[in-house]
Amino acid sequence: MAKAPVLTPQADDFPRWYQDVVAKAELADNGPVRGTMVIRPYGYGLWERMQAEVDRRIKEAGAENAYFPLFIPQSYLTREAEHVEGFSPELAVVTHAGGKELDEPVVVRPTSETVIGEFMAKWIQSHRDLPLLLNQWANVVRWELRTRIFLRTSEFLWQEGHTAHATEADAAAYALRILHDVYRDFMVEVLALPVLVGRKTRQERFAGATNTLACEAMMGDGKALQMGTSHELGQNFARAFDITYQDTEGVQQTAWTTSWGVSTRMMGGLIMGHGDDAGLRVPPRLASIQVVVLAIRDDPSVLAAVSRIAESLVDRGVRVKVDDRTETSFGRRSTDWELKGVPVRIEVGPRDLENGEVTIVRRDTTEKNQARLVDLPVVVPGLLDLIQQSMLHEATRRRDERLVDVATVDEAREAAQTGFARIPWATLGEDGEAALAEHAVTVRCLQLPDGSVPPTEDAPGVLAVVARAY
Repeated sequence: MAKAPVLTPQADDFPRWYQDVVAKAELADNGPVRGTMVIRPYGYGLWERMQAEVDRRIKEAGAENAYFPLFIPQSYLTREAEHVEGFSPELAVVTHAGGKELDEPVVVRPTSETVIGEFMAKWIQSHRDLPLLLNQWANVVRWELRTRIFLRTSEFLWQEGHTAHATEADAAAYALRILHDVYRDFMVEVLALPVLVGRKTRQERFAGATNTLACEAMMGDGKALQMGTSHELGQNFARAFDITYQDTEGVQQTAWTTSWGVSTRMMGGLIMGHGDDAGLRVPPRLASIQVVVLAIRDDPSVLAAVSRIAESLVDRGVRVKVDDRTETSFGRRSTDWELKGVPVRIEVGPRDLENGEVTIVRRDTTEKNQARLVDLPVVVPGLLDLIQQSMLHEATRRRDERLVDVATVDEAREAAQTGFARIPWATLGEDGEAALAEHAVTVRCLQLPDGSVPPTEDAPGVLAVVARAY
């Protein structure tokens, strides 16, 4: 009798496959309140790695971490009309607390432009206080009707950066710097996902923004996932919250602000961007466990060798996990680590040790090779680098094979059923964008032919990248 597959095959039911991976790789569970999630230790370990890598890049860009309240007075949101209109259906509002009705309802933050704007106005007095570059790691609540773990939940984790600048040009340059030097660099170099960067159309902009920049990645089923956004807010929030400063001439000026963020949605991108029918595949630079060393049998020499191998790799800076749970079958343990996507497995058994060797298994290709014990401290770090490069190359090849240049709206709609389509924005326009939306196809971003971000929507040669999306 054939053994039932551990996961639903991607080709049979991609959404079901995704849910299987989330559950069986022990990444997360549904929370007790609809739309919430419980992130399990292995999943949270991956999020911590994302957090650390993004946080380092944010600090290199000059921003400092702070923390702002979870509760925001409802009146704050109403001070920026477009912003509150954009979020109104998603707001969670507290009307009672401490057994009493509140004098003013408070909103559980959907994002923090308004409350941070209030304090920017307090902290900024002079041009010498600018730029003010802030970031916070927090949870936010958006009362989503249709939820899926990591991709769209009522509560999720993220970072949100908020900055104030003396000039429009400085704010625009910083928003672009975050897009490239923080988000794109992390997604390409660590997540091994070759994101496209560009501008959002007017229809797709963040509520209250004058310009939204985005990173868009192709998932395994050809759909797009917005992985991160960076917004120029112009002076909209600065006027609403009176964020002003005295310039060098002593004249009162209004500041220019930005906001930008990535979230636990990146976990969904990791799963769908690299996963296969055997489970998750984690790029080595991201992996909280880069190598798992498995003892095949409960044998003193094997257990001693497993410990020595782990120590030798830790000394080389490798993140290692020892699996000596020999009371559980070797096959079951191998399958579990495969599901979790650990980049390299080192399998140690008595016969291998007699020859001074071990078996090394690559998760990305499932390739198995023998390696000498004495060579492991050199071989393994090199193999991890190779896997990282290979995963980026594979994801890039898949994206490029499914990225089609088209000339008409009908061709764009058809191409978007299996991947991305690029069409001149001058050909598509807002009317074509609306026509595609009727078929659940959206403009993911606008970019120039060389893949760079156009200065405006109307710049010559602007292309629209369109796709179905999560």
